[in-house]
Parts: sequence; C-alpha cells; structure tokens
Amino acid sequence: MARAAGTSTAVVSYVMNNGPRPVAAATRERVLAAAAELNYRPNRIARALRSRTTGVVGLILADASNPYFGALARHIEQTLDEHEKLTLIGNAGYSAYRQEHLVDRFLAAQVDGLVIVSADGGTDVGAQARQAGVPTVYVHNQPVGGQGPAVTADNDAAVRQAVDHLRGHGHTRIAFLAGPQDAGPVGRRRAVWEEAVAGTDALLLRCEYARAAAAALTGRLIGEGAMPHALITATDEQAIGVLAAARAHGLPAPDRLAVISLDGTPDSAYTAPALTVTEQPLRAMAQHAVALLLDSASPQLPPPAPLILRQSCGCSPVQ
Repeated sequence: MARAAGTSTAVVSYVMNNGPRPVAAATRERVLAAAAELNYRPNRIARALRSRTTGVVGLILADASNPYFGALARHIEQTLDEHEKLTLIGNAGYSAYRQEHLVDRFLAAQVDGLVIVSADGGTDVGAQARQAGVPTVYVHNQPVGGQGPAVTADNDAAVRQAVDHLRGHGHTRIAFLAGPQDAGPVGRRRAVWEEAVAGTDALLLRCEYARAAAAALTGRLIGEGAMPHALITATDEQAIGVLAAARAHGLPAPDRLAVISLDGTPDSAYTAPALTVTEQPLRAMAQHAVALLLDSASPQLPPPAPLILRQSCGCSPVQ
C-alpha cells in the first residue's frame, strides 16, 4: 500500500493508526485512497500486539430484549464509536452467573474497558476487571458495595415528580408496580414512592419486567374489581402491558386508570393512550459513562429524568 500511495510504510502506519506522528493532509488523502482501492483493513490483532490495546470495549447488558436496555446500549455504542472504539456486547439475561461469566470472557478477550449495565443488586463484578487493570464503569445501577464509578439518573426526583403530577389530577391513592423483588434502581424507586405516599392507603403491586406479566396482573385485578385508579410503573414494559390489558378488558385509560412510567423508552410514545413518562436521560448517561471509562472524568450529579406529559395520566393530547 505504501508503494500505491507513493510514500513510506512508516507514514502509512501513522495514517492508519492516527499517530504517533502527524501526516500532511494531502499525504493522508493519498494513503486513504490507496487503502480504499486495495480494500485494506487494519489488522486489529497485530495492532493490539504492538500497542497492548485492542480498541475494544465490552458492554454487558442486563437484558438485551428489553427496549430500555437496548436504547441505552445504542447510545453507549454510538458514543464509543465517536472515540473510535469497537463495542463487544454481551447479554446477561438478568442472570448474576451469566454476568460474571461475561466479565471473565471479556477479560480473556483483552478488552480495553468494561461498561456494565446491571439490573439488580448483585455483586461488584467489576472488581475482577479493576484488579486486572481494566477500567470499569457501571451504568443505570451500581451493585451494593460496588467500588467502581457509576452513572445513574435521578430516580428520586423522577418518582416524586410522578406522584406529584398524579396528585395534581386529583388522585389520592397512587399505586406502584414494582418488580418481583426489591433490587437495583427499581428497589430505590419503590422506596421513594413509599416515602412519597406515606400515610395513604396506597397499593404495592409486583410482577416480572415483562408486558405479558403486567397484562396478566392487570386482567386479574380488573376481574376482582381491585384495579387502582392511579398507577406508577417501574418500567415501560410493565406500563405497556397494563395499558394493553386495560383496553382489552374495557377499562378506559386515563378516565378510570391513570398511568405514569419511570423509563421513557421510544415505545412509550406509541401506546394507546400515549404513555406519560419520566424520561431517563440515556444519551447523557452514555456520554458520561464513556468519559469516565476513557478519560477519567470527574463523577457528576445524576442527570434529571424530565416528566414527558402525554395522555395516559389524564393530560390533554399535545396538538
């Protein structure tokens, strides 16, 4: 390729590796044109042997099938790509064992860093990576006792916003749909809800983080005449299931059932009625996490999760 570009192999190396020495713009263009003509692709393994870095970052997702984690992963991957890092994604499927296994495999692949999107309390799986000298950052949730940096949204403010807004619609008994157990961010959301509705006869509901599970629970409650009039759901997946079941059983929302969800995934705008959410700032979370991972940026306060008003809470449709 150096011959085709009319330059030395050293200059070709500087262009393809972005350094360590600068190359004149015209020379760089000749090298890149020659690379395109010859269909050249840099050998990542050879580069790793020379530089002791792979240019690859491991991303462990709590559950790849959940749209919330999928949207967060997209922002993380895009941000890493802006830093010319390749993202290797692993799906833990809500399994603590699988999460630990993925850490082992990514370390064996000699990733330059790890981003861990953990869904529950679990253990500090990033400790093993840090002992190996591999930087690690948690996003969305930091395990109990975790020592690594973590990037989360302001869940406390989000829950209080949701409760206050439903009260503004006249609701005095505001139920909460949590997960099957209290762990991670959902456990914190439930605790803040409990504080916010203290002294009222509020109902705590539980089901898996799945549309089908929430729909089944809603259908049962409607059949028993026990469905609350106002509900905050821990996740959009649950909220979508609730609204679908309410519609199927003829329970009008928001007239008889007002709903606010605490995730704010893209799907939430396309339910019937459109779902009011506290929108997690996924792009900002991803950018801060990557900055912490690559640049040792200073930790910041959790970014706010703004309340996005739609019809499911009782607000008028946006014109």
